[in-house]
Parts: sequence; C-alpha cells; structure tokens
Amino acid sequence: DTGAGEIFKDIPHINLAAGLDLFQGDILLSKNQRNALRNETYRWKFPIPYILGDDLDLNAKGVILQAFEMFRLKSCIDFKPYEGERTYIFFSKQEGCWSMVGDLQTGQNLSIGSGCDYRAIVEHEILHALGFYHEQSRMDRDDYVNIWWDEIIAGKEHNFAKYDDSYITDLNTPYDYESLMHYEPLSFNKNENVPTITTKIPAFDDIIGQRLDLSAIDLERLNRMYNCTSTHTFLDQCSFEFENICGMIQGTNRDQDWVHQQGSVTGQEDHTLSGRCRDAGYFMFFNTSSGQADEVAILESRILYPKRTQQCLQFFYRTIGSPSDKLIIWLKEDDGTGNIRKMRKIQTFQANSDSNWKIAHVTLNAQKKFRYLFQGLKGNPSSSLGGIAIDDVTLTETPCPTAVWVIHNFSKILENSSISVIESPRFYSPEGYGFGISVLPNYQNSSYARIAFHLCSGENDAVLEWPALNRQATLTVLDQDPNVLKRMSSSKSFTTSKDHINSGKSVCLEE
Repeated sequence: DTGAGEIFKDIPHINLAAGLDLFQGDILLSKNQRNALRNETYRWKFPIPYILGDDLDLNAKGVILQAFEMFRLKSCIDFKPYEGERTYIFFSKQEGCWSMVGDLQTGQNLSIGSGCDYRAIVEHEILHALGFYHEQSRMDRDDYVNIWWDEIIAGKEHNFAKYDDSYITDLNTPYDYESLMHYEPLSFNKNENVPTITTKIPAFDDIIGQRLDLSAIDLERLNRMYNCTSTHTFLDQCSFEFENICGMIQGTNRDQDWVHQQGSVTGQEDHTLSGRCRDAGYFMFFNTSSGQADEVAILESRILYPKRTQQCLQFFYRTIGSPSDKLIIWLKEDDGTGNIRKMRKIQTFQANSDSNWKIAHVTLNAQKKFRYLFQGLKGNPSSSLGGIAIDDVTLTETPCPTAVWVIHNFSKILENSSISVIESPRFYSPEGYGFGISVLPNYQNSSYARIAFHLCSGENDAVLEWPALNRQATLTVLDQDPNVLKRMSSSKSFTTSKDHINSGKSVCLEE
C-alpha cells in the first residue's frame, strides 16, 4: 500500500525535512552563475546528454523519462543518453530535490531524492537546469503577491529574496500565478496552515505552487529562451473553431460531407466549450437521419510527416443517430511512389445509446508521410435521431494510454456524500495483467479524493509472473483543454515492490 493517506509534499517541505539550506530552497548555485537566465553561455545545446544514476529508485527513473517526453511534446528541448560528452546532467538520488542552474559546461548533478519522484517536480528541477529561477523572485513580484516575513522560519528569509534584471529576466511575459516555478502558500512557514505567501488577487491563492505541469507562460518563456519554433512529438490538433477546419478536407469517395456545425442547440453542444460561448463551439457532424443506409462521409487530415514509428490519435466523438451507425478510422499512407493512397483500416467505433461525448485513443504506426481519415458510415436512417459528431482532435508521436476511464458528472458525484466508492471496469496491461481503479469521492474531507490502483484476477493469471514486481503504473487525471500543449493534467506514478503487497493482494495509490 503506497502513499496511503499521505498528502503530497512540495519541494520546500521535502528539502527542509532533509536538512538542506539551498539558494531559493532547491538550487545549488555559486555567485558566478546567478545570471544564468540572461547569460547565453549557460544555454544548453540539444539534445542534452544525461545519466541516470544507479542509486535512483526505479520509479524515479521512469518518472524522469516521462518528464523528458513532456518536454519533447511541448518544446524543442530534447535529451539523449550520455556518450562521453563534456557537458551533461547526472540524475541521482541524494538528499532532497534540487538542481544547478544553466549549462555549467562541466557536467552537473540534479537530485531526485525520496519523495521527489513526481513528474511535475522533475520538470521543475529540469527547468532550473535549463536556466530558470522561481517565479516569485521576479523584481516586480510585490505587485502580485504578499510576502509575510513574520511567518517565515527564522534563517529562511533569503528564499524569498527578489532579484533585479541583471540576474533574472521575465522574457517579456506577465507574472504567472500558474507557473510550475512558483512557491506554494505554505513554503517555509513556521506556523502550520499559516501562509508565507499570498496573492494580491485572492482567487489565485489556491493556484500558486501548482505541481501539475508546465503552464502556458512557462512554455512561452522556455520556447523564447531557446528559440523553439516546433516541438519533437506534436503533429496535429484541431478543435474546429475556425472555418478552415485546420486544413482537413472532404474525401473524394463520399456520398455526403461532414458539416462544420455550431453546438447552439440544447443536447447538441460541442465538446470544447459545451455550448457556453456565443459565436463559438464548433464541431464536425455527419447527419445519418436521411438518405440511404451505407452512405458515407469522409474527412481527411492534411498531409503529415512522422519522425517516429508510433502515433496516438486522440479525439472526442458523440453518437446520437442510429445504433447501427459506425465511425471508422483509416490511415492513408505513401505507397512508395510519393503518392498518398495506400489505405489501411485501423479501428471501428460502433454507435450506441450513450449520447455523451466519449474520448477515443487510436494507435497509428505511420512511417512515411500520411493522412488520417474519419469515415462515417450510415446505418439505418429511419431509426436515426441525428448522427455522428467529432471534436478536439489531437495527434502526437507518443504511446496511447493503456486504459481510459470516463466518469460522467463527476462534480455532482463530489457533491453527493452518499457515494462512497466508484469502481472501474477491469482493464488489462500490455503484459496481460488485470487491473482496476477505485475512486473514493470526499475521502477524509470534501477537498480530498482517493484514487486507488489494484491488480485483479484475469484471463491470463495462469501464465503470468506473480507477484507482479517492478512494474510502473501511472494514473493521470486528464485536463480536457483541447490544445494538448496547454494541458496541465494531474499525474502520479509508482512502481510495484514487495513492500506494496497487503492482505488484500492490492496496490493502492493516493492522489
């Protein structure tokens, strides 16, 4: 049972418990490095060589690799295994979570100690290594936050110092309450539950110190600092808010078109905005309530050029037509002559009576230039009340999740104290292990929900290895921003070990 009942501890609390007294709480820094954000000699060249120390926990190694993938998805930052280069980052398990700032040209340490193996914490420390300081150390911070000096632990006041433009530049971006580099309110506080830092706009008191992911402004600064114009693993995204529908085209072998439609009618809202915004909220719609059975509509993406051999197509879809309607995903690839015409059927989604928006993940394996296609297939028009809708399409060169569980009306569930637990269906890992997820709303108090992961019996038990040790599980609560580059999802990983086996033969994860 890992982390049962334990609330997430942020970097200042971890480092205080470890007895560390570092610059700004988690920076190992000498005076001649204090202008690393401004001095371009401290900028890295990519890919950044790295070493994962043998002393790192297995879970920490997996989380570090996840952080690398997030930087590749959202920026031009890249990493490679060390091959004798002069400059590199050595990830190790020392006391606490800390980093040096900028490329020191000699190789440098970055510590992911006990309690630091969260993707967001690793991203925070990598941002230090890339040249970033904490948000509240900006020269203009007093316009945006209050520092309560009397509530700071004696001797820790230096962690709240601010620095002028010779040390730190904001890269012409506004103060960011959502920054991954911002202190939380209770950082270095001497009285429990009494904050050392609050925001001038009270609504942001619960926002500062978020440890979800890079904020939009974090990314803007990072991409300005390193002159990023593209990312490594992002290929395509469309929320259909504009008439050009992101360069998609109607297929030639079709009976009718997908229609660019606005969700202005109750019960027909789009997924992106759920019909809440005037003159917005568009999606693509295939009407299956008229015409003949087996008629089709085809929507093709623009031409895309893969760098990897695996892609994940994510989209939201809704079926409000006949139960015999189908949505079929195709891959149209270069046939070897430069023409994109080699067709491959990938997956079929059968309509059903559930009229909610549903999320889909489809694995593609394109190795040459390609398009992806949405084919709508009309079932029985006489029994159709509408049709098929698609929205918020994203294509990345990353693996698709192993399993996805959608809980509808979750905010209402949180308000209902009589619901003690929600159980997922059984899923299977790529190796064949059965597992499930349990959600306990209002666990302990109304602001804390428990998410538990457990192995369960399955059809492959007789041939699998037991106990299932040294397997990493990652649970993510998905931010549904239509732009994957701006998503700030909550994620927690753990790796199974003998210490996690309890009397119930389950492994539990708290978030």
